[in-house]
Amino acid sequence: MLVLVALALPGCSSWVGNLDTGPGTTTTGAVHSANKPIEPSSAAEREHRRILASYGGPYRDAKVEAMISGIVDKLVAASERPDMRYRVTILNSPAINAFALPSGDLYITRGLVGLADDSSELASVLAHEMAHVLARHAAIRENQARKVAMLATASADPNDTTGALALAKTKLALADFSRAQELEADAIGVGIASRAGFDPHGAPRFLEAMGRFAALRSASGTDARSLDFLASHPATPERVANALANARNYPAGARGEAPYLAAIDGLVYGEDPVDGFVRGRRFLHPKLGFAFTAPEGFSLENTAQAVLGSAPGGDRALRLDIVKAPSGQTLAQYLKSGWIEAIEPGSVEETRIGGFPAITATATGDPWWFRIVVVQYGDELYRFVFASKTRSAEIDKALMDSVGTFRRLSLAEAASAKPSRIEVVTVKPGDTVESLAARTVLGGRKVERFRVLNGLSDTASVKPGERVKLVVE
Repeated sequence: MLVLVALALPGCSSWVGNLDTGPGTTTTGAVHSANKPIEPSSAAEREHRRILASYGGPYRDAKVEAMISGIVDKLVAASERPDMRYRVTILNSPAINAFALPSGDLYITRGLVGLADDSSELASVLAHEMAHVLARHAAIRENQARKVAMLATASADPNDTTGALALAKTKLALADFSRAQELEADAIGVGIASRAGFDPHGAPRFLEAMGRFAALRSASGTDARSLDFLASHPATPERVANALANARNYPAGARGEAPYLAAIDGLVYGEDPVDGFVRGRRFLHPKLGFAFTAPEGFSLENTAQAVLGSAPGGDRALRLDIVKAPSGQTLAQYLKSGWIEAIEPGSVEETRIGGFPAITATATGDPWWFRIVVVQYGDELYRFVFASKTRSAEIDKALMDSVGTFRRLSLAEAASAKPSRIEVVTVKPGDTVESLAARTVLGGRKVERFRVLNGLSDTASVKPGERVKLVVE
């Protein structure tokens, strides 16, 4: 069913680059070299603008930028090309992602910076991206992709089984080639980080952290591929094992926990209020001026395409997105225009929600039952789709009560919206994982999220004097 696909729709993931050296961008490596910066091409500039729009623009934080610059300087000096110039941009996105261009432009999200626990973990990511540049992976992959495109043209004839077979084999080879590139970049990156004085085990630790983060999001009903480093850098057991084997070939280095935590103290965590944000079961969007509260037990996640929510067990889910209201159509006409299927006869009902005109209906699609609500707010339609594997009057009432919380934010509420931030605190006697997790404004599964954020195993405890990350308002 169309709406079921929509509820699980993942976000996009792209390899991007930033060719701007304005605020939020750090130029480092061979800073005093006589080599001129590479002139950006118009195509690269267009890609840069597109990606900045997708990732919330540059994130500006002098402490974090200085810390990253220092890490990259050490990595460059220890690499095969100490004369290479790199430019680093921090992207204002909660996603866990990093990118590189052949020109030496590196990009890292503040979400990834917040997940790392020490300098060696972040150094492993930056060294990995530098390795892609040094090994010319992007250029080599482009040539391979061009061959695939040529074969696709050559095998356009459906009767040409020879060409189709060659195309299939080449696509498989391209996938294997990409996998080999990731493993090679891991190996090169671990070597660079170790020679730069960082703990070589930062790489396997961070790969495991990403895997746990993805598993937590998946368990919460969110597609882990959405705008994530894992989309193109999967933290498979093979990669973790290879990174660990590579790390054992190098001497121990510095983890750099204290300076790293000092640098990220105050880092914005999660969504920027400009793009809307989650507070428990509430979602608020100051820029668009609205808020609503999900049903009891739901966990919410804000993505680039929609607000997604799920209940424990995966038997209930919700999606809220916004579309432009078609000109000249009533709400009833829009509801029946084909964007939703299998509407139950007699279930359509016009109403008002939060003072705005609205329409609701139910639909079925084995094994799901759906409650659809469309609210017209100005020139836009707010589309709520609730899915449940069980149908009952009690569940339907809870869903409708949730939609009933949709309301306009006051100017004071919109102006007072502040982002969540990382606060680094010292564990005191009597503190436990549970008590510290309760102090955070993380969504559902606070204890699990606290453990992942701080690199703690499922059985690890905290000790007095240790420094940990909390997420606070």
